[in-house]
Amino acid sequence: MFFHAHPDDEALLTSGTMAMLAAEGHRVVLVVATSGERGQADLEPGEALGAARIAELYRSAAALGCARVVNLGYGDSGLAPGGGVAEDRPDNAFIDADGEEAARRLAAILTEERADLLTIYDPAGGYGHPDHVQVHRVGGRAAEIAETPIVLEATVNRDPLLKGLKLVRRFYPRLDVRAFERAYSPGETITHRVNVRRFARQKRASMAAHASQATGADTRTLGVMLKVPEPFYRLIFGTEWYVRRDVPSGSRLRHPFEIPPKG
Repeated sequence: MFFHAHPDDEALLTSGTMAMLAAEGHRVVLVVATSGERGQADLEPGEALGAARIAELYRSAAALGCARVVNLGYGDSGLAPGGGVAEDRPDNAFIDADGEEAARRLAAILTEERADLLTIYDPAGGYGHPDHVQVHRVGGRAAEIAETPIVLEATVNRDPLLKGLKLVRRFYPRLDVRAFERAYSPGETITHRVNVRRFARQKRASMAAHASQATGADTRTLGVMLKVPEPFYRLIFGTEWYVRRDVPSGSRLRHPFEIPPKG
């Protein structure tokens, strides 16, 4: 089971792994906390955008071979202009949900599906979106309740990311690299580096399914990614990173179900 905050998060962080596991014959279930109705897009934030993004989510899931999609139905908490929790968030915002209740709802799905594995986010919530941080908290607790044996924190290797951003800053001086210095996870903590190059076509299709998130601002991350030529796409997006807290930090595992040798 792959637990994400908003539609399109799965495309960016875990879609290659999802396609790989589905191809191996595993039942893959995608759960989102919200419909992402407060995201940036050409549509105005609200119910219409949320419905459009859920439709995109189903198209993404189909491209990846998912067997089931679940939306927990919480409100998208949104972001304040300077980052952090938005003051004008909806009454049912995921960030304001009772964490234990949300965890029990997710645990019920884990139990129903007899899930062997759950992905969440790292403690920073990747780049710090409050809904992503809540996914880490709620997902971790749900795995405890359901006694799910494997919990992987989907992340990005911060080290090469920072190096790449520093190079990009030469051409875009206003790029704030400091904002990423505490984002995601340092390489020394990452335990799983999953090679998903063989599933680049499915990963790209998953990204392309979220068309609303490739527009609606001056520069959208998803839109930029989709413009990368195919050979470079496989190289740049061909690895997905995870942290598993109950194996030695820095383990170099290649598959979500792999465990380090004893001793």
